[in-house]
Formats: sequence, C-alpha cells, structure tokens
Amino acid sequence: MSTQRNPWLALSALVVGFFMILLDMTIVAVANPAILSSMHADISQVIWVTSAYLLTYAVPLLVTGRLGDRYGPKNIYLIGLTVFTAASLWCGLSGTIGMLIAARAAQGIGAALMTPQTMAIITRTFPPDRRGAAMGLWGGVAGLATLVGPILGGLLVDGLGWEWIFIVNVPVGLIAFGLAVWLVPALPTHKHKFDVPGVLLSGIGLFLLVFGIQEGNSYDWSPRIWVTISAGVLVLIAFVINQARNRGEPLLPLSLFRDRNFAMSNAAIAAMGASVTAMMVPAYFYLQSVREMTPTESALVFAPMAVLSGVAAPFIGKFSDRVHPRIIPTAGFGLFAISVFLFAVLMTPTSPIIWFMLAGALAGLSNACIWAPLASTATHNLPIHLAGAGAGVYNTTRQVGAVLGSAAISALVAARLSANGLGGGQQQSMEGGGGAIPEFVKDSFSSALGQAILLPAFILLIGVVASALFIRHGASAPTNPGERRAKADSVSA
Repeated sequence: MSTQRNPWLALSALVVGFFMILLDMTIVAVANPAILSSMHADISQVIWVTSAYLLTYAVPLLVTGRLGDRYGPKNIYLIGLTVFTAASLWCGLSGTIGMLIAARAAQGIGAALMTPQTMAIITRTFPPDRRGAAMGLWGGVAGLATLVGPILGGLLVDGLGWEWIFIVNVPVGLIAFGLAVWLVPALPTHKHKFDVPGVLLSGIGLFLLVFGIQEGNSYDWSPRIWVTISAGVLVLIAFVINQARNRGEPLLPLSLFRDRNFAMSNAAIAAMGASVTAMMVPAYFYLQSVREMTPTESALVFAPMAVLSGVAAPFIGKFSDRVHPRIIPTAGFGLFAISVFLFAVLMTPTSPIIWFMLAGALAGLSNACIWAPLASTATHNLPIHLAGAGAGVYNTTRQVGAVLGSAAISALVAARLSANGLGGGQQQSMEGGGGAIPEFVKDSFSSALGQAILLPAFILLIGVVASALFIRHGASAPTNPGERRAKADSVSA
C-alpha cells in the first residue's frame, strides 16, 4: 500500500484501537467495588486487576516499538489488536479474581504491541510542522479515553454487569481491525537487533518494584518487602548501566535524552500517567462507598471532565504549534494539581456534588493542555529511523508512571484506612455493586480517601517543573524549510 495516501485516514483508523486500549486503563476503576463484591476479594487484589494490565503494558513497550520498525508498524499493530481483543473476551468470562488478573495481563501485552505503532506512524507520515494538529487528535483521544472510561464503565456495570466492560471490546476490536487493514499504510521497515538482556532486566526490575510497593501493606512492610523493593531498584540501575554500555542497539537509546524536550516530556508524561491512574481509585471508592452512588451516577460526576477534555484537546493541540512548548503544558499541570487538591478538600460525607463536578471540569480542561502538547514536543525532533524507539520510550515512560501510581495509591489507601481505624478496608465488605458503607464510619473512610488523593496532586507538581524546562522546538529541529521538506519527503519515499 502506498505511503502517499492521506495520513489522516490512517490516523483516524488507528485512534479507534488506541481509544479502546486506553479506555481499559480507567474503565475498571468504576467497576472495582462491583468486582470486589462479586469475586469476594479485598482491595489489594482488586487493584491488581488494574496493575497487572499496566505492568504487562509497560514492560514490553521498549521492544514493541522496535518490532514496529523491524516488521512494520501496521503488522505489529494488527497482531496486538488481535491479542487484546481475544484477552478482553477472556476477561469477561473469568470466574475467579486470579483468572481475571491473568487475563488482564494478556490484555496488557496486546496493548503494548499496539501503542508505539500509533505514535510511530504519526512521526513517519506527518512532517514536523504538521504534527501538532495530528498529535492534537491523538492526544484528544488519549485524554478522552482515560476520562470517558469510567462513564462507559458505570453504564455497563449497572446495566449488564462488570463483565461487559471487557466483552464490549470484542465488536470494537473487530471494527478497528477492519479499519486498520483498509486505511493504514505499509511503511518501510528497518533492520534491528533486539536487546534480550535489556528486556529481562527492565521486566524483572519493574515487576519487583511494583509488587513490593503494592503488596507492602499486606505484608505489614516486613523486611522481605523492603528487600523486594530494593532488589527492583538495583536491577533497574543495572538495566540503565547495561544500556549505557551497549554499543549495538540498546533497548533504551540513551542518546534520545540528549534532546532536552524529549527528556523533559518523558518526565512530565510519567507524572501524568501516575496521577491520572492514582486519582481514579480513591475518587470512585468515595463516590460509591461514601456517597452511595451507583457506578453510572459516580461516573457521570466526571462527565464535565470528559467533555471538556475531548472538546478542547484538538483545538489546543493545533494552537500548541504556534506558541512556546512550555506554556500550555505547564499551565495544564498547574491547573490539574489544583483540581486534585480540590477533590481532597471536598471528600467529606456532605460536600455538594456540584463542586466536585466543577473541580472535575477544571481537571478536564487541564488534561486537554497536557496530552497533545506533550506528545508533539516529545516527537518533534526525533529522527525518522528512531521513530519507533522514541515512541516506545515515551509510551513506556507514561505506562511506568501509571503502574507505579497504581501500586502507590493501593498501598496509600490501605495505609490511610488502617490509620483511620478501618483495618485496611478489608473489614468493610462493601456489599452490593455500589459498595455503600455504614454511616458511623463514613467520616473516617472519606478522610482516609481524601488524604490518599493528595498523592497524585503532589506528583503533578513534577510535571509543572518538567514542562517549564522545555526549550523551543527549533533549538534542535531542522530550521531550513528545504531541509524540512527533504525530511518529510524521505518519509514517503
């Protein structure tokens, strides 16, 4: 298939699958109380349903970006979409919490195969001075999916049962497959070697770190937990040293980070991934357990957040090409941090829900200022031959942030519940889909959740600092129009 066709057609096909895999990052949050009750599990086990997906999504991303370069982004995208869709059906048919966690892990592998290909195709088919608009659509889909997920999840949980938040992916996956076969071009491939030691070190290190953080409270932070966390950190340090000494093709090309915009974008998107994931867990337990809302009602509280993010993102993405790259994302991170601080203040048994919705609207606007501008800045200066690797690194960073955010909020929620005399939440059965709790513990329960949600608020401040350090795109990008045209022509040659 010719690479000369309109790149917007390919992008429109890719965002269908991209929307679906990002939806599954947050759609489970609203279903957690229902899964907890149906599976007779505890909070830590239920949060593993999210963490397993995020972990197997994050670990392979560095190598799946290279797979797209080697075998073609379209081919790897289609394989990943097939794995993801089949695993979604497995999730919906799971009868135990262990089987559901295993199926979610398989889903994550499919998502890891798909995600880098979307950014790589944008980088390889759009010239640098038009990527802002393309990333605006990509970023709008990313922001909208992470916010619409709970709303759709609430409707499905209330109407059909929690299983359907996964089963619904099957028809969507089939449609996405057909569109990709039809509209996505077959791009030129590049030979690559694969860094097997790097894959093993990064995977083992991340697993040990995430497992130790998330399970710490379950083991009363015993010495074995600290040994696990320390081992994870040491293995990840060994991974970085291995990559620095690799004179072939390292899994993590450290040369990419010589571009300050790429380096700072990665720090910022890690903070974003951690914050969005960590924010949703206490928010939905509060709305369903303290305010006794159904999954649909609790998700609709965040409707203004989703609507503002989806509507504003394409416009902000296009506008971001015209201003200094630090302005829009810095403002976005600052506003998002303020909105999460407001959530913490409002988490009482009697706070007016309208104020919660207004804080959510502010969060939606801030999300629109972050996703697309960050992605555009990160990829703006990438050489064509490193498009897949750069996309893999960027998406890995986002997912590592998300999985660490999920693990950290799990540990912090359990710790704050224990500190407030609620036994880590396990003596609160949260029976029924909504997970309502007795009146006499609502003050303590909401206080614990309000304290926990401060974590993503502080993490967002990292994004403020990182985006404030951006330099102009032109600092390391081709500035000569002829050079830009030559670079764009080389993509479609």
